[in-house]
Amino acid sequence: MSTSLDRRASLKTLAALGAAGTLGGWSSLAQAQKPLTVGVIYVGPRDDYGYNQSHAMAAAELKKMPGVKVVEEENVPETSAVQKTMTGMIAQDGASLLFPTSYGYFDPHVLALAPKQPDVRFSHCGGLWSEGKPKNVGSFFGYIDECQYLNGVVAGHMTKSKKIAFIAAKPIPQVLRNINAFTLGARSVDPSITCSVIFTGDWSMAVKEAEATNSLADQGCDVFTMHVDGPKVVVETAVKRGKMVCGYHASQAKLAPTAYLTGAEWNWITAYKTILDAAQTGKPHPNFLRGGLKEGYVKMSAYGPSVSDAAKKKADDTKAKMIAGSFDIFKGPIKDNKGKEVLASGKVQKQTDLELEKMNYLVEGVQGSF
Repeated sequence: MSTSLDRRASLKTLAALGAAGTLGGWSSLAQAQKPLTVGVIYVGPRDDYGYNQSHAMAAAELKKMPGVKVVEEENVPETSAVQKTMTGMIAQDGASLLFPTSYGYFDPHVLALAPKQPDVRFSHCGGLWSEGKPKNVGSFFGYIDECQYLNGVVAGHMTKSKKIAFIAAKPIPQVLRNINAFTLGARSVDPSITCSVIFTGDWSMAVKEAEATNSLADQGCDVFTMHVDGPKVVVETAVKRGKMVCGYHASQAKLAPTAYLTGAEWNWITAYKTILDAAQTGKPHPNFLRGGLKEGYVKMSAYGPSVSDAAKKKADDTKAKMIAGSFDIFKGPIKDNKGKEVLASGKVQKQTDLELEKMNYLVEGVQGSF
């Protein structure tokens, strides 16, 4: 009972202080009295070797920072349940900055709750914020397709069958962008390479992920990557079948010491720190944050022991050009896998082009549909 009374008293004090300032702009007195409480919400377990773990690693870094308290909840579905979780973190824990990390949390849940909580900052991972949406909502994401392209370059060098594989959850633009980048990277090495894709239908479907991996192994694919929340099942199944893997979200090297080639990893702490700094200093809430290798939003896993020198050189050279801003993944001519031109010769879509966040096609060389 005393705890809930203390919480209510603290909330009243914070509300009074917040009323005197701008959104999230705690006075130095408020900062000295109480740490900024940050809520982090995960759609799955924090130790999934994947998407949720990549965010949990960033949350762990936040916990080490002075004046910051972190509360977390895992296994929260993309339903109204997330609104209850966020409301609880605000009312009971005094959270004034929330990181709802899963794609399906944004619309309608974050967009529905934010106007009711004008003094709380919501930073969603992957949502497409635009003018007209609440100012206390922001979205951040990384250009991890840069890393998936480099995964493809390595896969293109290492495949013997010229058949590579992609296990995907849902055909949303970010997933399609990764599939296409991986395929374009591989075909930059050898245009005869094909990439077979299977969509499982949801972010975490262990049985379907195993079935899809086995099915594509049966079809002769020998290098696998993925865009599912927890890559563990795909990695372990591929290894059992004697296949090679390129990781995603976080490093899965421990699961496949010899078969792991490299991987596309998030480095979320870069975005988290930018958003946290704005909240602590009373700066406007960052509504739209994006970055790639150059900005430190994403990074590559270390090369595994079986990666050839030629693969390393091509991938490293391409990575250096990406960081220098002299390499574009999506440059015409590009056709989709039905033969239709989607990007004309001479046309380039830079990473910052919002059209890429609306992607609705699979490139030539991808075997599969949605």
